[in-house]
Amino acid sequence: MRIEELKPAPGSRKKSKRVGRGPGSGHGKTSTKGHKGQKARSGGTKGAGFEGGQMPLQRRLPKRGFKNINAKEYAVVNLDRLNALEAADITPEFLIKNKVIGSLKDGVKVLGKGELTRAVTIKAHAFSESAMKKIAGAGGKAEVI
Repeated sequence: MRIEELKPAPGSRKKSKRVGRGPGSGHGKTSTKGHKGQKARSGGTKGAGFEGGQMPLQRRLPKRGFKNINAKEYAVVNLDRLNALEAADITPEFLIKNKVIGSLKDGVKVLGKGELTRAVTIKAHAFSESAMKKIAGAGGKAEVI
């Protein structure tokens, strides 16, 4: 057997239905769409969520809440994660390089979960109060960028 002799198994490849190719094809005239009506027209179906003119569900339900467009979304890091890193100077670029955070978002915020056992300089965009106390207590420095 050679590669040019290979062919698909019988019945595995179905020919597509060719509509609108004359009466002899069996799919001529109305092209399998029946007679008239919305579904026979081009583009003849309504969009997802259309309920026959009735007020759609997504418009009947009330809107909830408020999205503050000025809110800052920080990439958060806890002190226990920073304690595991072997570096004297920790910056946002260092955190991204070591895959502690995925992306910078609107900045890095250091939170106070866990303990810091050594003096370390941390540069970030924001710090929680408890993180500031723990960093100072370990003899380190917290620098706001």
